[in-house]
Amino acid sequence: MAVTAIITKTRQKRRRPPGPRPLPIMGHLHLISAIPHQSLHALSARHGPIMELFLGSLRCVVVSSPEVAKEFLKTHEAMFSNRFVSAAVHRLSYGSKGFLFAPYGTFWRFAKKICMSQLLGARTLDMLRHVREQETLRFLRVLKAKGKSGETVDVGGELLTLTNNVITRMVLGRTCGESDADVEGVRKMVVDTVELAGKFNVADFVWFCKGLDLQGMKKRLGEIMDRFDGMMERAISEHQEERKRRKENGEGEKIKDLLDILLDIHEDESTDVTFTRDNVKALIMDIFMAGTDTSAITIEWALVELINNPHVMEKARQEIDSATTNNIRLIEESDLSNLPYMRAIVKETLRLHPTSPILGRESSEDCNVCGYDIPAKTILFINLWSMGRNPKLWENPLEFRPERFINIMGQENHDEFDVRGQNMQLMPFGTGRRVCPGASLALQVVPTNLAAMIQCFEWKVDGSVSMEEKPAMTLPRAHPLICVPVPRLRLSF
Repeated sequence: MAVTAIITKTRQKRRRPPGPRPLPIMGHLHLISAIPHQSLHALSARHGPIMELFLGSLRCVVVSSPEVAKEFLKTHEAMFSNRFVSAAVHRLSYGSKGFLFAPYGTFWRFAKKICMSQLLGARTLDMLRHVREQETLRFLRVLKAKGKSGETVDVGGELLTLTNNVITRMVLGRTCGESDADVEGVRKMVVDTVELAGKFNVADFVWFCKGLDLQGMKKRLGEIMDRFDGMMERAISEHQEERKRRKENGEGEKIKDLLDILLDIHEDESTDVTFTRDNVKALIMDIFMAGTDTSAITIEWALVELINNPHVMEKARQEIDSATTNNIRLIEESDLSNLPYMRAIVKETLRLHPTSPILGRESSEDCNVCGYDIPAKTILFINLWSMGRNPKLWENPLEFRPERFINIMGQENHDEFDVRGQNMQLMPFGTGRRVCPGASLALQVVPTNLAAMIQCFEWKVDGSVSMEEKPAMTLPRAHPLICVPVPRLRLSF
């Protein structure tokens, strides 16, 4: 009896989450497709809302329910405050010297304070509102010109140019070149960066492949970093020269862009944390990675859903028409408080198409969660995409129905479905310490530009619109959305 009790007790101490049987060396890699969140969703349907997988030699826990996610990210948040950092991400972030992928600690807290209070705080966003307005007008003029001539538009490509220009001007005070070749070059750099950051690299998971470049990623990473670093070095030098000139000439202070703010911190010798030139560049890379294609992708998915659901498009137009007094002017960011249905459309889009379909963390120490023993260095995957399609959480989950976020008074049900991480059922920007600091910017850029596209154009497509997804760290569409934007108003912009 005593021996049996000891064995039972030992097994209880070593209790692991359920999961499929792994193969030697490969673990469960053979079960993961090119689009991991879809594979993990299918596996969770068989093995439950918490399961253990081995990706090569790395132990992982996959969670697909808000209740279990809360245990990991709220109750045991201190043990899961680090991110898993792949070799590609480590390289792209200058050795994890930015904010997104820095290990939890003194520097990370310092960087978060910079992001929340200075770079992406309400005061800075308000000061740079004119940048976003100007780029929206430029975007609409391009669409209007093409629509008048009956030309088709690659909507995703134009949206990426829009968001890239917004971020570049907010960060650097200018766009990266005015020629089509310059704009296309920067746009391609952003797309390649996000693709490589999210691409599966066998060397990250299979121990005997460490140091090997079986997929040729090192060369591509080197090319991207050379382009980005060259761009940043030129921008930093230009900013430093202008700052010196203004100081020598006694000129008044200009409206600071985000690089100016970071250079102020870099040059401040009184800070408790050393903030190097690489830290400056890494934080800028973070902002490009997190703020450019993510917003463009969300707007594109939203427009696709509206095209496939014309009654939702019409209801949104009626709300916009009312807010602009029957279209006597263009919709603005200041109108968002009067557009509860538009905000509900964005929430519904993020439910079905979360910009980052999988939320990743890494355990910093051994812990016990939900009765399971989780060793240190275990990778935690929260499958947001799966939770958004769970019929136990959402009525008719595959239906695009923004009304689910509107209460009986016709207002946005904000308290129940806050998207900033308070509700585990819908947390597209993460939650807790690692919540995305750019949520406020995204929640201005996305609904404002989507509303302008709805207000100003009818969107004509040839045939059905594909809903297929493409592998990446974010959730891009596999096929471009090609439309003719037919102008519907006589507004001058």
